[in-house]
Amino acid sequence: MEKYFEEEIELAPNEDEDVIHLYEPLEFKIDKDYEYIKEGKLFSFFSNVLYYGIAFPILYILDKIVYDLKIEGKENIKNLKTGAVSVSNHVLVLDCTMIGLSWKFKKVYYTTREGSFKIPFVRKLIKLLRAIPIPDDLEYKKYFIKEIDKALQNGKVIHLYPEKALWPRYEKLREFKKGAFSFAVRNDVPIVPIVIDFREPEGIRKIFKKSKDVTVKILKPVKNTDQKLTQKERVEKLKEQVHNAMSENM
Repeated sequence: MEKYFEEEIELAPNEDEDVIHLYEPLEFKIDKDYEYIKEGKLFSFFSNVLYYGIAFPILYILDKIVYDLKIEGKENIKNLKTGAVSVSNHVLVLDCTMIGLSWKFKKVYYTTREGSFKIPFVRKLIKLLRAIPIPDDLEYKKYFIKEIDKALQNGKVIHLYPEKALWPRYEKLREFKKGAFSFAVRNDVPIVPIVIDFREPEGIRKIFKKSKDVTVKILKPVKNTDQKLTQKERVEKLKEQVHNAMSENM
């Protein structure tokens, strides 16, 4: 399986292209009035019931069984009181579940491709689980950016994948896009780097498990407040700092 993915990655024309293409038969169109973050009392109630009462315990057990999931560095976000941009490498279809387990009971919103909202049933489910679609149409991206800015300023945690595309079980850190770091600098919030790292199965798992297990590493929040630099320079420096920190922990 891993060899197959490596071959597929080699065939991918650029780093922005997902290796896996999901079935997306439904219509879904974002316009300027789309509600990216829904916060009505009724929606919040059902979202919390689904997230904490059903999804969280099921996914904890599932990730433990399938990946022997281990999470390190929870102390690094224990006392975080402000909004934050959470970032990680994108190497599993459901690595967002590991991000959610890492943040535990902190409410996190997850950015995803607009195409994810074209999948039957899934689009209703992920909306309740706080997924935010990224518009394909450039005309509407300014509204998306405005809503993310507002959310960060209101103390919310937004998770983004700076590598952009999903490359399953890829064990090297790829080039980062600047979007996540622009959000952090513009809104004066920290970046929380999270590394999804692979390790060889241990104990009895070595007998029947061919693919590697997973360790999630939550690194210390990073913030660039160097006022001697322009905003553009701060974004680039922050992107480099986070990339280096994550690379050192893979």
